[in-house]
Amino acid sequence: MRILYTCLFYLLLPAILLRLAWRGIKAPAYRERWQERLAFYRHSYPHPVIWLHAVSVGETEALLPLVKRLLSEYPQEHLLITTTTPTGSARVKAALQDRVSHVYLPYDLPDILHRFTRCFQPKLAVIMETEIWPNLFAHCGQQGIPLYLVNARLSERSARAYRRVPSLIRPTLAHITCIASQSAEDSARFLAIGATCPVRTLGNVKFDTEIAADLRSQGQHLKSRLFAGRFVWLLASSHQGEEALVLPLYRQLKQHLPELLLLIAPRHPERFSEIGPLCQQQGLTWLSRTSGQACSAATDVYVVDTLGELKLFYAAADVGLVGGSLVPVGGHNVLEAAAVGVPVLFGPYMANFKAVAEGILAHNAAVQCQTVADIGAAILAVYNRPDYKDALIAQALAFVQANQGATGRLFGLLADELAQTPSVAE
Repeated sequence: MRILYTCLFYLLLPAILLRLAWRGIKAPAYRERWQERLAFYRHSYPHPVIWLHAVSVGETEALLPLVKRLLSEYPQEHLLITTTTPTGSARVKAALQDRVSHVYLPYDLPDILHRFTRCFQPKLAVIMETEIWPNLFAHCGQQGIPLYLVNARLSERSARAYRRVPSLIRPTLAHITCIASQSAEDSARFLAIGATCPVRTLGNVKFDTEIAADLRSQGQHLKSRLFAGRFVWLLASSHQGEEALVLPLYRQLKQHLPELLLLIAPRHPERFSEIGPLCQQQGLTWLSRTSGQACSAATDVYVVDTLGELKLFYAAADVGLVGGSLVPVGGHNVLEAAAVGVPVLFGPYMANFKAVAEGILAHNAAVQCQTVADIGAAILAVYNRPDYKDALIAQALAFVQANQGATGRLFGLLADELAQTPSVAE
């Protein structure tokens, strides 16, 4: 099955590269450094490395506390971070600068993977969440590279799909050294699809998201400077179709809440330019973050068209609606908003964060809105009832704090592995 998978991947590679070029039309970053995806590098890198992989910006953000602890505890080691998306790449560079090496994850083909490991010589591979690549995992096994799947999650739907191809999945999982899962349910599903390595339930590292001590004060300063006197509703990490639902609701709410201001932070940079025309269609005035201007009383929508500032804008908001949940995308991380201290709303589609959504709702620490009307009612409740707003914030913070510690447990697991591996100094 892996031979068949590899042959199909080689046949599809031209189409994959064409799609990369096509995505580069709207998002030029996809056209940049494309050679790295084929493991062709323009200069040399330090080696051997501890290699960590995070797909995009959300996984990268969750990985940062672990990376920083590795840098602190193992200063003699070289770290490599790979990502799949340009937004993930940008977050690595902004947060870690030259403290680590960074390239895009190479495509899952044998010759490409040989070039990658020859360049970096990984002594340990740490893959975030549910990235299961047959050739990559087999290559790690053949090269004797310990492979850890961490913060791992596996939905029932994905598990059913994997069970349909046991002759591909079971040999792939056999190359994993250890799986560190988010929940007992995830652990059980990995075992059910054929994992034979140790599977340990360590919790979700996203509860350990880094929040600067002065972030709230920074957010309030930003609010007073840019949004003075306005009640700020942030739609965070929005996807196509979600703004079209929210903008008419904003018009309705303005009749009851004249000082309302809507902030929209699209998930993908290539969509930044789409928000202005959508506002114009609704007869709404808008400003962008990159304009450098402050909102006036007539401004309806403020577009956050920058990267790496979402936590700051959560801190400046009076209520946050987490996107990717109003359309069937699967939702995004609600824990950042909860940890910052803003009332959290999300929509009905939370399949990718099912356990977190169930937990935060069970603690009365967020509001799930099944309809657009529900969103409006929740925003008015937060506005009209300060005690309700304060309770949502306090309960959300308590929920986050009660579930922290996965990063420390994961670090201990990796430290045990590194203790058996010679360091660079040795």
